[in-house]
Amino acid sequence: MSNLTDRGEGMAEELGGAIKKNVGKLIGNEQMELEGKVKEMKGQARQEVAKASERTKGKVEEVVGAVKNRVGAVIDNEQMQVEGKLKEIKGQARQDSNK
Repeated sequence: MSNLTDRGEGMAEELGGAIKKNVGKLIGNEQMELEGKVKEMKGQARQEVAKASERTKGKVEEVVGAVKNRVGAVIDNEQMQVEGKLKEIKGQARQDSNK
């Protein structure tokens, strides 16, 4: 399952939990309220795990790109440098978009 899918399902779980929690609170059903809170927190946790995974992938991509960029500079290969820099920037963007 992709991280985007996990994130979406986590959002849905969080929303479902929030609704259940609020309905439980509204009707005075403490158990329903607590079950909703647990479901809401599970959804939040699932989203955070997916974001952390994406940040890790971004960091790896950034480091690999930086290495390729530096190797390209050492061997005077401009195309390799550009590809490396592009990968490095892409990795940074992945990390930034998953904070």
